[in-house]
Amino acid sequence: MYLTAAESRALSRLFGLLAEDMAEREVRERVGCGLLDMLRADYFASYVWDDSTSRFGSPVSINMNYDTLGTYEAYYQFRDPITSRLQARRVPTLVTQIMPQQELMRTEFFNDFLARDGLHWGVNAYSYANGINIGDLRIWRGRTRENFDGHTLELLRLIEPAFTGALQRVALRTRLACTPADMPPETLSPRELEVARMISRGLTDKEIARCLSVELSTVRTYLKRTFVKLGVHRRGELAAVIGRLQRID
Repeated sequence: MYLTAAESRALSRLFGLLAEDMAEREVRERVGCGLLDMLRADYFASYVWDDSTSRFGSPVSINMNYDTLGTYEAYYQFRDPITSRLQARRVPTLVTQIMPQQELMRTEFFNDFLARDGLHWGVNAYSYANGINIGDLRIWRGRTRENFDGHTLELLRLIEPAFTGALQRVALRTRLACTPADMPPETLSPRELEVARMISRGLTDKEIARCLSVELSTVRTYLKRTFVKLGVHRRGELAAVIGRLQRID
């Protein structure tokens, strides 16, 4: 994949900020600003899907009219012909990949919602953790601009895992703030928790395998699943989480 110098700098800035500790809305806002710059886009919005109500909420937007966004939350999301199809793909997707532009332009959704703020060409990305949609990125250009392309999708595929990880860390910090220190993480199986405790004590994968009388590959499978469930990426982060939750002696 070829990156221009400007794209390399923009990606570096995005990865740097996604490594910071931020509030959930700040993650989406700051990523939105970075994506508008990197992708030479004009508009940005981000929502969080709520399975219990089957609707999008918690909007974050850049360069979009708040009154227009209000109509989306109250009305147009229920008459939206593209977003559920984009969401179902679970990978960065151009709007024109799931609906031809001319067909979209004939819809109420386009004429009475998107076009009101000048949105014309779109690309979306959706973050999933354990099968749950935890946030999205909706980037648009105006009518006079060119459509996004395959290179755009490659850039978003680079960003999406870090974006998902940042949202997972926010959720984990929130859960920790509300969880008694001696309560084990509900999402871990007994064996995953046992492996996590050993990691927090500084044992290597080989040492854990010997202690548990299992194959090294089995330990690494437990470790990988634990990383995913707790939203961490390094052994040090895992040790910090277990230390906070378990107060290991």
